[in-house]
Amino acid sequence: MMIAADESTRSTETLNDVSEIAVLERLFPRLPASSAQLLGPGDDAAVVAAPDGRFVVTTDMMIQGPDFRLAWSTPHDLGWKAAATNLSDVAAMGARPTALVVAIAAPPSTPVSVLEGIADGLRECCEALAPGCGVVGGDLSASDALTLAVTAFGDLEGRDPVRRSGARVGDVVALAGRLGEAGLGLELLFRFGVDDGGVPDAERARAAKAQYPEQIAAQLTPVPPLECGPAAALAGATAMLDVSDGLAIDAGRIARASGVGINFVSGALGARVEVALGGGEDHGLLATFPPHVSLPDGFRALGVVTAAAGEVLVDGEPHTQGGWDPYRGWDGAAG
Repeated sequence: MMIAADESTRSTETLNDVSEIAVLERLFPRLPASSAQLLGPGDDAAVVAAPDGRFVVTTDMMIQGPDFRLAWSTPHDLGWKAAATNLSDVAAMGARPTALVVAIAAPPSTPVSVLEGIADGLRECCEALAPGCGVVGGDLSASDALTLAVTAFGDLEGRDPVRRSGARVGDVVALAGRLGEAGLGLELLFRFGVDDGGVPDAERARAAKAQYPEQIAAQLTPVPPLECGPAAALAGATAMLDVSDGLAIDAGRIARASGVGINFVSGALGARVEVALGGGEDHGLLATFPPHVSLPDGFRALGVVTAAAGEVLVDGEPHTQGGWDPYRGWDGAAG
């Protein structure tokens, strides 16, 4: 009976009830270790190996409201997505993810179990998508809105990084990963995962997940094709990036950085062309390859690089770019 009572008390504890040290003691055993760490959590900073003398580094934030709704995402979902989105940016440089640093700010009333769920999601994402990558440090703080900030590191393993600026006229434009499904999942949540007043509702969201599991999972727990990043680099990719804001927007970034145009073939984009072009957060890898190169496994051709500098076209016609923009469209709701 004593054990049951202790577990009941533990499950209701909030961040206000326990010290930062106590929270960290409960989180660290849940987090994955990095095979690249020389010195892990416990000191003022971690030490991570950089075998070829360089490392790739990227960072991303997820804030309750503009980036996620607690009525829709479980703590495990949040940890998984926070890891996956950063790991994908590392892979987009042609690197192998090696380590994460994670900072979390949360309201003091947040149950400690929420942070434990986030830690579980971080661990399971790394184990599933990037074995050997782990959390080597981080920080905890208080905030009105639950916020996750992740910094990811990667190893180029002797290769040159694949940048956005190397695409050349005549290159093949190819994609690894899903296209438009995450955007469709978000659309379904806003349609079926809200109450009659449009407020995100957990019960209705669960019903929507049961009805549309693949699309909503693509939004809440993306599975980026991380192994395709190093494979693209080895195959001679001339440019590459993570498709996080939508295919059209991100293709435009390659076009502007490289001084070229990107012409998509509508027939390669699927039945819902506008969804494919405008849906964000798929976290696939968009890359360009010389025309004589065989595309690596996982990539499929979507179009060709043209001389129309800075332009994104579909079947030769200019396309108005649309997609995810954190400064547009948020109504201020936290959900």
